[in-house]
Amino acid sequence: MRRLIIDTDTASDDAVALMMAIADPKVSIDAITVVAGNVGTTQASLNARFVLQLCNANVPVYNGCPAPWLQTHAPADWFHGQDGMGDKHYPAPVQAAESMHAVQALIERFRAEPGEIELVTLGPLTNLACALAMEPELASWIKHTWVMGGAANTVGNVTPAAEYNIWCDPEAAHRVLHSGTALTLLGWELSCDEATLSDAEMQQVRNLNNERAQVAMDCNEHALRAVRELQGQAGLALADPVAMAVVLDESIATDIGDYFVDIATGNDNTRGMTIVDKLHVTGRAANARVCHAIDAVKWKSLLMSTLS
Repeated sequence: MRRLIIDTDTASDDAVALMMAIADPKVSIDAITVVAGNVGTTQASLNARFVLQLCNANVPVYNGCPAPWLQTHAPADWFHGQDGMGDKHYPAPVQAAESMHAVQALIERFRAEPGEIELVTLGPLTNLACALAMEPELASWIKHTWVMGGAANTVGNVTPAAEYNIWCDPEAAHRVLHSGTALTLLGWELSCDEATLSDAEMQQVRNLNNERAQVAMDCNEHALRAVRELQGQAGLALADPVAMAVVLDESIATDIGDYFVDIATGNDNTRGMTIVDKLHVTGRAANARVCHAIDAVKWKSLLMSTLS
């Protein structure tokens, strides 16, 4: 049984990723930590606990950092809606958040069982960066970190150069990339083009005829409009679920390798850019695995199986 802690800025695609992980019989979720990103920490926590209740799952949720390290928090309500869940106004969950701060929870949980638990990050890396700043040994205690973030030398989705999770807090991302922790980067571009869900495929999900599948599609209706109108994609791009699919079944990654990766933290138009030395021109040692391509058919099959 693999053990995961999931750090999330829970909005509509995060919600689907959480559903997938909860449903996988080979995975146990030890905790969920919440960070500001798509929405503020309070709303992201509510959304995470709503998903847990929907899935009849009992997982502690810890609220974390309410803002990035240096810049003002810029939510992605233009993409996910004001509540992050497509403005569907889902009922408040019964479960309350834990009293401990997410940063302290990360340190204590990984310290207690070094090398036993993997971390999956679905939002900005603020919580993890703060935890590493407080306790650098954390880098060696995490079995592996899976980062949904970045655009590996490709077009960004919030600026021409940057993907939202990294752009939201590039200083935090820089700290994590250079911390020495073993990690895999799963960029937003993996969810584009043939990996998007067509109208027919979205209907197939709805035809599963259960509440989780309906919520998965309903809460992403706002995101679907944004994907089509702002990004020019034909179907629904689900960055966090695609990343989670690779976490749950690494064979979905068809092009993955070790590279030196850096994050642009300046104040010019490359701020938040994920710089991947794919041709090894810098001569610097690799600090991350980077996934460049996936098997879209296998990712969609896993989505269907975990939502059925």
